Amino acid sequence: MKYITKKNLLRLTEELSSVYRVLAPVAQGGTVTFRRFHPGMTLDMHSRMAAVSAKMATLPQTESLLLVQRVEENKKPELTETLPQGKTLVMGARPCDARGKLLLDPVFITEKIRDQHFIHRRENSIFITLACDQPETTCFCHSVGSGPADTAGSDILLTLVGEGYVAQAISDQGQEIVTHSFFEDAQDRGQQAQAKHGHALELMGQAHDYSSAPAKILERFDDMDFWEVQSAKCISCGACTYMCPTCYCFNITDNDLGLTSQRIRTWDNCMSHTFTLEASGHNPRPTKAHRLKNRVGHKFSYYPDLYGGIMACCGCGRCIKQCPTGVDIRQIVNAAQEYAQ
Repeated sequence: MKYITKKNLLRLTEELSSVYRVLAPVAQGGTVTFRRFHPGMTLDMHSRMAAVSAKMATLPQTESLLLVQRVEENKKPELTETLPQGKTLVMGARPCDARGKLLLDPVFITEKIRDQHFIHRRENSIFITLACDQPETTCFCHSVGSGPADTAGSDILLTLVGEGYVAQAISDQGQEIVTHSFFEDAQDRGQQAQAKHGHALELMGQAHDYSSAPAKILERFDDMDFWEVQSAKCISCGACTYMCPTCYCFNITDNDLGLTSQRIRTWDNCMSHTFTLEASGHNPRPTKAHRLKNRVGHKFSYYPDLYGGIMACCGCGRCIKQCPTGVDIRQIVNAAQEYAQ
């Protein structure tokens, strides 16, 4: 256990920004978001959890996959794979953000498919996370196998103690960073950090048991009356998908610029009517009830069925907090679990 003051953490972040592309929580326009950090900026580590997750560190909202260049009009074009460059450090993410990136691994790194863009970013990213000491009412990480001080996916876990942070190195990369002169021995502050972890978990109350959710949601698959009720408030805006640390749907588009073209991957939104719209005009998910069924079913039924029972949800609660109409994914899953025919 090491200790670093708030002032020195800012100095450390400034120093690291000369080596890494640093993403850090910054307040702008009344909202805290992860932005590219530059010296002179102010970290906002504590006012509230960032509205958008740190997913962009490993799966950017927009990225170039391929560059096609035609030297001459009638000659075969040259194709160049535009792999990511450099390293990224995420400062001040929450444990749910770090855990969220792990849930993307089984999708992008398999025996048959190895997404080189994702792999590069995973192997060249460092997460310095901040343990939550005051969970929000929308948080339910402890119900999906995590917690306010979960170390899964983190390289360093920070815990606010006094006028600084106890720093627990989790990985070899994290261990290397805490050898910096800005850090000092934590002494008895390590015990204070552990006490704060326990208190934060107590504040969350009793965890909900989702073990029956995969089967119960599947039982409701063809019950569109059930899903009509659950989706009544939904307006299909897609905010829930864009804020989510574990949503990974994307679209591929080609940007034709004449003799140069670019193939681009961007986040997509499964709550959009056009997401599954086929060229024939047929849409297998024609209503918001069908689309919400897919979103909830994927996270709490299909994904755990494919990947050893793990929920595709880190319990950050962003989809609940940012929903303009108050759709609560916890209530939907609970309704499916408690449904009586």
